[in-house]
Amino acid sequence: MAEALNSECFCISLDADALRRALESELGQPGLFALLQERCPYLFAAQPVFVSQAYMERMAQVIKAVDSVVAQPAYREEVLATAPAIARHDPGGAKGVLFGYDFHATEGGLGLIEINTNAGGAMLNAVLARAQRACCPAMEQWLPPQGTATAMEEHIISMFRNEWRLRELARGQMRPLRRIAIVDAAPAQQYLYPEFLLFQQLFVSHGIEAVVADPSELTLRSGKLLYGDMVIDLVYNRLTDFALQAPANAVLREAYLQNAVVLTPHPRAHALYANKRNLALLTDEGRLRSLGAPQVAQDILLANIPHTQVVDTRHAERLWSERRGMFFKPSSGFGSRAAYRGDKLTKRVWQEILSGDYVAQAFFAPGERAISDQDPAKVLKFDLRAYVYDSEMLWVAARLYQGQTTNFRTPEGGFAPVYGIGASCADIEARQYLDDCCSTAPTHM
Repeated sequence: MAEALNSECFCISLDADALRRALESELGQPGLFALLQERCPYLFAAQPVFVSQAYMERMAQVIKAVDSVVAQPAYREEVLATAPAIARHDPGGAKGVLFGYDFHATEGGLGLIEINTNAGGAMLNAVLARAQRACCPAMEQWLPPQGTATAMEEHIISMFRNEWRLRELARGQMRPLRRIAIVDAAPAQQYLYPEFLLFQQLFVSHGIEAVVADPSELTLRSGKLLYGDMVIDLVYNRLTDFALQAPANAVLREAYLQNAVVLTPHPRAHALYANKRNLALLTDEGRLRSLGAPQVAQDILLANIPHTQVVDTRHAERLWSERRGMFFKPSSGFGSRAAYRGDKLTKRVWQEILSGDYVAQAFFAPGERAISDQDPAKVLKFDLRAYVYDSEMLWVAARLYQGQTTNFRTPEGGFAPVYGIGASCADIEARQYLDDCCSTAPTHM
């Protein structure tokens, strides 16, 4: 049913006027809609993505299985032994907010492609949920219930408060969370800067002062992290310098090591979850067994993560011969930068991969979403991003794109809502349903 809808349903669910109202009226951000159109014109897709409820449930199982392995002392010891030294610092209870588990889903199966510890888009998807409208009666059953976006925002506030609470418990204190800094390098120049403003407004609306800052604007004095004269309690870390190695991040690094601030997500979380070398461990049956992973977790991970291996020059000849069935990624990379499909590799790039720190993952095709009934049909790829805190899946969004990887540069692409197709749809005759749904639905905004 989901495959049929993704192929033949061209309903439009994004209401641009509602999106403007959500940003400028409900969220109190005048001018942000215009900024998004100027800065990120392809951030929101007009059409939803349909996914079977069984896949949604399996995604949650994969997430819990990963956490059950990460919880094993032997796993932590092995991973942290080769991680940057800062990853061995215990942050005092903080777990790390808003992990992103990225999946590919097709009729042939489900595959966890990677895990991110600074996944963007959560607030943008909450806004997107506010702007969904049924363009035909058949679409109404899948629209998110009223209040879904507000509930997601409450989850976000709760996880930040919990990160603070865990640190305070470790210290034997219980002070209120007063001030958060949303930190990234040159934040106003970042592609997702509008999302930083949404987070700032959300924190302020819940009685927490918030600033958006470059790490160079922070100072450390008398055991306190400061932004100007304001003491920062918690840093929402959006930096892609995951080990805080750059000189520009020296103050934040020292504040973290001195436990002068709660940093979330933090270097330890990245080392344990997001380094792509971990995927090689999570898809190696023998190593999982030796690390004490529960059998049920082993079964779930081996069935739902494409086999991954660390690129080693000793196996260069074999890897080159098998490259067409692989995807090559830098171990500490992000945003699909310097990632390559094996069937498109040149000898020059191959030498760069061999001299770098890469993993090779069995190629797992992304899903596809038809966005028009033209002949030939216009089809975009999609992946699924599950936003996760403390092993709980809070939200699932899709990203529509063309090309090798997600890029938010594709006309008619961007974040899209995910509508789960449950067992209740089994009684519906798919062809009749599609005819009823799409014959009256608009196919443009």
